[in-house]
Amino acid sequence: MVAARHAFLSSGLYAPVAGFVTQALTPVSHPQAVLLDAGCGEGYYLDQLLGALPLAPEHCYGLDISKWAIQRAARRRCDVNWLVSTNRQPPLAPGSADILLCMFGFQSYPGFSDVLGPGGHLVLVEAGPDHLRELREIIYPQVKEKSLPRSDAAQAAGLRLVSSERKQYHIALNTKHLAQLLVMTPHLYRATAEGKAAAAALDHLDVTLDICIQILEKPTGQAGSSFC
Repeated sequence: MVAARHAFLSSGLYAPVAGFVTQALTPVSHPQAVLLDAGCGEGYYLDQLLGALPLAPEHCYGLDISKWAIQRAARRRCDVNWLVSTNRQPPLAPGSADILLCMFGFQSYPGFSDVLGPGGHLVLVEAGPDHLRELREIIYPQVKEKSLPRSDAAQAAGLRLVSSERKQYHIALNTKHLAQLLVMTPHLYRATAEGKAAAAALDHLDVTLDICIQILEKPTGQAGSSFC
């Protein structure tokens, strides 16, 4: 999965996603900002952000539960702090992060709120209702309709919604890209055998990328609590 993700993202097909996140982070990024990428995978997005924003690598942390993903991320960049851990209790001191990024990952709002300092920002990137719809229509007998992501749980953890936007664009996938995309997502394990065979028989497919970006803020005056 990690190898497929690395190969697919290195193709540049998801570069617009990195661009959208860069735009969202631009107003809050500065050289002294401490950033945690919670669920960083093999480090593609954090690498892209460091190339586009005034962030210092020594103040950036990438966290993933997969040691294989972190090993790949460390080969991508050796100047970032890489951690094998869970989003449920990120191993940073309470209130120590200025920016927390969670892209298509497991969300633990109490843990996120604890790590963020007052005035810190949580940037959530999630799949929208039409994300990869064309592929899902091929690999599943029936496509389940998805709703737009909500921020209720985050707000219950003391985080205030600042903005929410939805971005869409289309990409053209060849046979190799389709195979990589399936392997790097849970769809490989959820799809039917017939659906996977139908996808493998395609020589190309145009798919929709539907991305929702939410920015939440931890109000000033709200301190973190320790899990210890």
